[in-house]
Amino acid sequence: MRLRVEQDIFSIRQLGREVARAVGMEAQDQTRMATALSEVGRVLLAQGPDADVTFTAELYGVPSLQVTMAHSAVGGASRLAEQLQQVGRLVDTMEVDDGGAGTTVRMARRLPPGAPVLTPSRMDEIRAGLAHHVPGSPLDELAVQNQQLIAALDEVRAQRDDLARLNAELEETNRGVMALYHQLSDELEETNRGVVALYAELDEKSVQLRAASEAKSRFLANVSHELRAPVTAIIGLGRLLVDSSSDELTEEQARQVELIRSSASDLLTLVNGLLDLAKAEAGRIEPSWSAVDLKAMFGQLRGTLRPLATRPEVDFVVDEPTVSTIRSDEVLLAQVLRNLLTNALKFTESGSVRLSVRRIGPEVEFVVADTGTGIPPELHERIFEEFYQVPGSKPVSGKGTGLGLPYARRLAGILGGGLRVDSVPGEGSTFTLQLPVEGT
Repeated sequence: MRLRVEQDIFSIRQLGREVARAVGMEAQDQTRMATALSEVGRVLLAQGPDADVTFTAELYGVPSLQVTMAHSAVGGASRLAEQLQQVGRLVDTMEVDDGGAGTTVRMARRLPPGAPVLTPSRMDEIRAGLAHHVPGSPLDELAVQNQQLIAALDEVRAQRDDLARLNAELEETNRGVMALYHQLSDELEETNRGVVALYAELDEKSVQLRAASEAKSRFLANVSHELRAPVTAIIGLGRLLVDSSSDELTEEQARQVELIRSSASDLLTLVNGLLDLAKAEAGRIEPSWSAVDLKAMFGQLRGTLRPLATRPEVDFVVDEPTVSTIRSDEVLLAQVLRNLLTNALKFTESGSVRLSVRRIGPEVEFVVADTGTGIPPELHERIFEEFYQVPGSKPVSGKGTGLGLPYARRLAGILGGGLRVDSVPGEGSTFTLQLPVEGT
């Protein structure tokens, strides 16, 4: 089509809308393309008459409708591009070239995915339809524009109503969120006050427990000191009564005196255990760190505890240590091992009691294993409580006070390690003392 007079602007607009509809563009895209054509035609016509308009359908790649508007005027392409800057938003691409033959404006807009395929036969149908197209009058075009404007206004009004509804819903949601936020803030503040009060109460209880523990330790220490002297005197007097240089006692008197001596010895053992435990709890035991010769220590334990292993059914075995020396407190370490071995010998009726040592990385483990009565799994931690003894367990020899294992665990902690037990009822128990090789 050729653009010569203002009447042609309306014709180009109408033709552009028809072409856009024929190739399958949606209604809004048809209006955009027609508006872009009329605006570019108006600008070109202001440069002078005689401009050619060509419609091309691009079938390959991205299907699109391309429009080329060539004007005979030379120069002014940059100024023309600036005037058409807003128009470029109506189409996908717009180019303004200033060639030797004049100025050319190229526009293109992609076809929608659902547009019919532009086969050669379809293109022939479109050309035939456009050939019979009769341009309307400016009044007809104005009516069409008015209808399009009314439709656009209706769409804008519908969008405005939707936006107002969404704003109302958002406002209602915001009110709910704010109410929930205030409620949660109040609950959180109340919870924080409760937590602060609970921490204050826990601190107070902690102070009270610490004071009670210190009082208990002082009581145990004082009572142990006070009891040790008369108990020692009772043992000494009993020894004098049965001495050969004293008057001879009857059989009944000798039995009663021996009972007094045995009870006093048990009481002295209990008093000494209480005193040791009180010292450990009060933190008055300071380890003396030095290199401990395990071979010599194991030999001493073997010699001192051999008299307790008097039953032929029980094998008392102290393995040769695979670790030569560690840095620890020799006295405290020997005391822990002696307590564990004594307990094992007391509660093992047959089988064996074995002491061994092994190194695992930077630590060393002393293992005391026996084939005694064993301990149920739910009592593995309770046996480390003061004065607790496993129900139904009776020592084969001697008596238990329930203080040996708690004291041994406290000494293990002082030495920088720990004490644990693995036991199965009827199969025996294994106590493992874990200590660092280099001490603390």
